[in-house]
Amino acid sequence: MVAGDRTQPSLLMLSSPSPPPHHTGNGGLTCTSQPGRLTTLLKLMPLLLLCCGVGSVRCSSTATVHDNSTDMISLLDFKRAITNDSRHALRSWHARVPLCRWKGVVCSGPKHPGRVMELNLHFLSLSGTISPSLRNLTFLRRLDLSMNGFTGEIPPFNRLQRLEYLDLSDNSLRGIVPDTLTNCSNLWYLFLSRNLLLGEVPSGIGRLSNLAWLHLGGNNLTGEIPPSLKNISRLEGISLADNKLTGTIPDELAKLPNLSYLQLAKNRLSGGIPEALYKYNQSSLLYLSLGSNMLEKTLPSNFDDTLQNLEVLILYENNFEGHIPAALGNISGLDWLDLSFNNFVGQVPSSFGNLGLLHHLDLQQNNLSGFIPGELGGLQHLTNLYLSDNNLEGGVP
Repeated sequence: MVAGDRTQPSLLMLSSPSPPPHHTGNGGLTCTSQPGRLTTLLKLMPLLLLCCGVGSVRCSSTATVHDNSTDMISLLDFKRAITNDSRHALRSWHARVPLCRWKGVVCSGPKHPGRVMELNLHFLSLSGTISPSLRNLTFLRRLDLSMNGFTGEIPPFNRLQRLEYLDLSDNSLRGIVPDTLTNCSNLWYLFLSRNLLLGEVPSGIGRLSNLAWLHLGGNNLTGEIPPSLKNISRLEGISLADNKLTGTIPDELAKLPNLSYLQLAKNRLSGGIPEALYKYNQSSLLYLSLGSNMLEKTLPSNFDDTLQNLEVLILYENNFEGHIPAALGNISGLDWLDLSFNNFVGQVPSSFGNLGLLHHLDLQQNNLSGFIPGELGGLQHLTNLYLSDNNLEGGVP
């Protein structure tokens, strides 16, 4: 019992009838000594403890169960849907153990004591479906069920208004990306990668205005990249790679002011690289991967104007043509450059000798000609160089 808690039930109200207390001279109250009353209180004490719950934070005259009883019921429903727990990860999940000591469960602080704030069951070899009962964990901020063997569909989580972090990647989940996820307005991290998801990226995903990382790669998603992503100005990382997305790359992606990671490889995207990508200030962009699509056209000669801090550029297996822009040699921080399996012509730019941090250069399977620039011999960090299946002359510097 918490001292001073005005919601506590009165012990006197639980005792047997007795004469009312009488006033003392100093204005206080005193009770007549009655052994019978003490006996009654001792008998009722177990019932009182049961009412308040062992280890509970407070009791109420109107509530006789734990504040977190709904959370406990929801998690036990989740456990019942588990068909395989070979590592006995959920061994502690039973009523004899306080909820906040269950494996993977983190409870909130004093403001909402005992409520489940995090559920972290990453990489525990769990199998089964994800119970919809998790949507009743209304204080949940972080849910990580990644790298397990979950099957079935993603349940609706629209009641999880406090949810900030959701990672269901590396499972065998099927069905669509539920549009109800877009109601989780506090989400900043959404990872559903490497599952068996179908359908389109929800058009309403732009409502997740706090989202910083969106990873839906390694599924079977179709349709186009929703332009509504432009509404998420906080986006730092997008991965939609290894799906079946079609259409062009929206200009809106190129205008995101905080974007540092864009991974769209292994889709069926067409058209060219959005002009907005090298027209707007994209100094935040560090990683750009558009490989294995159906992109075409030439690369702009001023590729370096707004991508000064680019570290990784991957454009392999497309239909790009024309000359490789010499301006790429001005992006001094490039570590990885892959332009292989395209239709580039002309010479290997000698400006590549300026890329002092370059580790990986892949230009194989193009129509390049002329001599291999001697400047490449000065790249002290270069460990991977692929120039085969071109029309190059001379030896390697």
